[in-house]
Amino acid sequence: MKLRKLILTALFIALSFVGANFKMAGSIAFDSMPGFLGTLILGPLYGAVIGAAGHFLTAATSGFYLTLPVHIILMIAMAITMYLFGLTYRILENKYSAAVIVSSIVAVVINGPVAIFMIIPILGKSILAMLPILSLVAFLNVAVAHICYKFLPNKYKTLD
Repeated sequence: MKLRKLILTALFIALSFVGANFKMAGSIAFDSMPGFLGTLILGPLYGAVIGAAGHFLTAATSGFYLTLPVHIILMIAMAITMYLFGLTYRILENKYSAAVIVSSIVAVVINGPVAIFMIIPILGKSILAMLPILSLVAFLNVAVAHICYKFLPNKYKTLD
């Protein structure tokens, strides 16, 4: 089972790289959808790895648009986002609608405002201008992941 999880983790990281090439603004891209889906399937810890690696690949394909130190902070924020998204979903899993709504809110809030506030000391308040697009793309990534997960056969839904 561990080998299967490792292979799926690598697959989701590769899908994050593909998603990294669908950019909305600067380094904001569809790299996190595979991370969110991987989190739902493999669990919070694996999702954190996928999310961090996915963000790194997006930043690398953009030439570390916001500088390497900022993208390292954002990698950590993405890992935290995935972990808490997965944890929230697992806690509320028996109440499907609540699990989807609450985990999505957690993901968008951490991936949007929280991540932005983490980098304000480095980049200044002007970075707040990215908040609307960042939050929108975070929501779209989470929504697509939940839709994909909903239509997966049950035998693939939890490899935790």
